[in-house]
Amino acid sequence: MSGTATWFQAVLWGGIAGSALILGSLIGYFFKLSQRVVAGVMAFGSGALISALSFEMVDKAYNIGGLLSTASGFVLGAIIYSAANYLVSNCGAMHRKRSNINNKLDSDKLYNNARSIAVGALIDGIPESIVIGLGLLQGGVVSIVTVVAIFISNVPEALSSTVGMKNKGKNLLFILSIWGGIAVISSIFSGIGYLAFQTVSVQVISVITAVAAGAILSMIVDTMIPEAFEETHNFAGLITVAGFLCAFMLEKM
Repeated sequence: MSGTATWFQAVLWGGIAGSALILGSLIGYFFKLSQRVVAGVMAFGSGALISALSFEMVDKAYNIGGLLSTASGFVLGAIIYSAANYLVSNCGAMHRKRSNINNKLDSDKLYNNARSIAVGALIDGIPESIVIGLGLLQGGVVSIVTVVAIFISNVPEALSSTVGMKNKGKNLLFILSIWGGIAVISSIFSGIGYLAFQTVSVQVISVITAVAAGAILSMIVDTMIPEAFEETHNFAGLITVAGFLCAFMLEKM
């Protein structure tokens, strides 16, 4: 397969994973799902992503680059994401994955900056998109497990945030413009993940893969699990384990 065709494949798979954001926003806008259901899907998606980053990202990074490259990249990814998340949270995107606008949260502070929401959601998705492109670069074949895990986690992210936006009076066009734009940009970043690192060493590929994995794990803990636990409470762990196991079984199959 030519480089151009493989690049297009990376963009296509990134678009498929990103399309879950549009699907989630439509579900959140037109259907009234209980917060517990949304949180349960969030927990399942968290488990699937943890499985994917464990067996598809960190393990591959270690195999091609060794322990030092993997460990340093993993920590660096967590630092970069945490710093970026801190900045956008202070600009109004702290609760971008929350659907429960109630007395627990100050609704005047929720979704008061659309650009911050978009940037916050985008930094959640960039490392996931880059991983798709890197996977094609390493073996020429996309990791279906990674794409499925990202897709599953994207649905509740957009769904949960859309419910909050709708409750805040945002119309469908506004909501779709945000999530559709992020889906397109995520697709582009999958292509970037393939193109930008074609000529670099395996050690660099190892570091970049580990950076993305560290960022994804930080995103899960900072934004997805809190929403999942808030509504599912003692069942959050069980649902997360189910998501992890399903992704693990898919990877082995």
